[in-house]
Amino acid sequence: MIDCNITVFKVCVENHSDNRVSKLQNLMRVLHCPTRWLIIDFIGEGAKSTKEIYEHLIENNEKLTPSGLYYHLSELKNGKIIEVAEYKEEGGGAPEKVWRLKKKKIVIDLLKSEGDE
Repeated sequence: MIDCNITVFKVCVENHSDNRVSKLQNLMRVLHCPTRWLIIDFIGEGAKSTKEIYEHLIENNEKLTPSGLYYHLSELKNGKIIEVAEYKEEGGGAPEKVWRLKKKKIVIDLLKSEGDE
């Protein structure tokens, strides 16, 4: 049902040049997936490693591969919802990313400002 609503929203704004609409459309794209909301809720007020997030999702019956998790984390990062808080060095491999929320609240201006075109 969410995907249907996004499709209707996309059709309505496809040819709209208003920057506010573009920002809202980007947020809808980033936040439409229930898995991403599970990630946001799990990170909460703290910070969680990629491994911790993956284990939490698997424990909550999410059917997800590690590459699928990286995709969701990347989308949330590109949408400025999460950010890398630090890197954890473990063993001799690549450092593990620790994630935190970058935003805890999203505000949408309904009135057009001077920067919006």
